[in-house]
Amino acid sequence: QLQLVESGGGLVQPGGSLRLSCAASGLSLDRYAIGWFRQAPGKEREGVSCIKSSNGDTYTEDSLKARFTISKDNAKSTVYLQMHSLLPEDTAVYYCAASYFCSRFASRQADFGYWGQGTQVTVSS
Repeated sequence: QLQLVESGGGLVQPGGSLRLSCAASGLSLDRYAIGWFRQAPGKEREGVSCIKSSNGDTYTEDSLKARFTISKDNAKSTVYLQMHSLLPEDTAVYYCAASYFCSRFASRQADFGYWGQGTQVTVSS
């Protein structure tokens, strides 16, 4: 059974860092791209970052590139989202999801057929 499980969320002060993990089972990261998305209260879900299956190329929303980095460990079937210099506006539920492609991932969320349950990130002093 295909499953994605996020972890690593929590409460962090502004300026702090967190590393989120997305553990995949039932699928190979050699075949599936993994995207990270987030949804803040009262807002639409938005794309954060995506990593391709084939060559590990990464795509991150321009506004987040300086602070967020996506990576993966195929052997551990885990994708990571390293977040630095966190801001209160980064507060959201963060989800990982699987697709075959990263192309225009932020606007093509419907292409991601498998989703995790999400992990809460709260940035507050």
